[in-house]
Amino acid sequence: MRLIIAVIAAVAWTVSAVAPAAAADKVVLMLNWYVYGEHAPFYYGKAKGIYAAEGIDLEIQEGRGSAATTQAVAAKTADFGYVDVPTMMRAAVKGAPVVATGVLLQTSPMSAMGLVDKNIRKPEDIKGKTVAITPADSMTQIWPLFLKKTGLKESDFHTVAGDGQTKLNAVINGQADLLLGYVMDQSMKIKDATGKDVYPIKFADYGINMVSSGIIANSDYVKANADLVRRFMSATTKAVEAAEKEPKAAAQSILDANPKGGKIDTLTQGFELTIPLYRTAETKGKRPFQVTDQNMTDSVNLMVEYGGLDAKAKDNPKAFYTNDYLPKGNS
Repeated sequence: MRLIIAVIAAVAWTVSAVAPAAAADKVVLMLNWYVYGEHAPFYYGKAKGIYAAEGIDLEIQEGRGSAATTQAVAAKTADFGYVDVPTMMRAAVKGAPVVATGVLLQTSPMSAMGLVDKNIRKPEDIKGKTVAITPADSMTQIWPLFLKKTGLKESDFHTVAGDGQTKLNAVINGQADLLLGYVMDQSMKIKDATGKDVYPIKFADYGINMVSSGIIANSDYVKANADLVRRFMSATTKAVEAAEKEPKAAAQSILDANPKGGKIDTLTQGFELTIPLYRTAETKGKRPFQVTDQNMTDSVNLMVEYGGLDAKAKDNPKAFYTNDYLPKGNS
């Protein structure tokens, strides 16, 4: 009997020793655009094994705009997307099955920016200058509210219009004094091209704030994969927290994965400019992604009034997001 028990135990040990570990869940995260500093936490989390520790094999794909990424998530060709949440709202209110499972940028990165040597530091300084815009983009839609808040009129300055690259080129080549852009994005592209620092006049400093980038998923995917969504949001929260503590190392992880992804100095600076946007006064001290109901409601109201969002969105702002899959506790 002892021999039989010993044999059974030995067989059981052998089976357990050779049995493969549970396969990690393959997850595709599609970014809002080509990689830049804002995306550092995802690459850092993957490099540091934070996603692997949650049983996730993460693939990061570059995007071609928040609208395109939202469409990919709605069609389930990407599991998660990192997009401009107001852009997702426009799709969701029209019936796209998408929801934000975490809002990371809770303070708006929108700004009017120009080279430091132009000495444009406040709205009054915009008078007589030339501003480059991209018609119908999110910043141009909110621009009239900025003018209203700051007492400016469109007749106070000149405007040139073009696509995103044309807008950048206008400032880089001196055809425009400022452009409308994100503090951590276009500013770094201008610096990469000119070697000069850029000064942003932030919309949020003049009472204009709405949420920006966040994680989205297909609504049906969330319901069918609740545990995986929780693990993904747990890993992403930890990745953001780790990257906040080591900005340069986080930026380097982008280049380790994509050597043509930019320059280390501007990737680092761009990420450092992103970190203050993670929280508002109400979420200071909380872990990333813990957006408040009031912030989301205010953002929906602002988008309805100025951003072309259907008015029926105001009926239920909570339909656009959920905090139910986030890890609990404060930072």
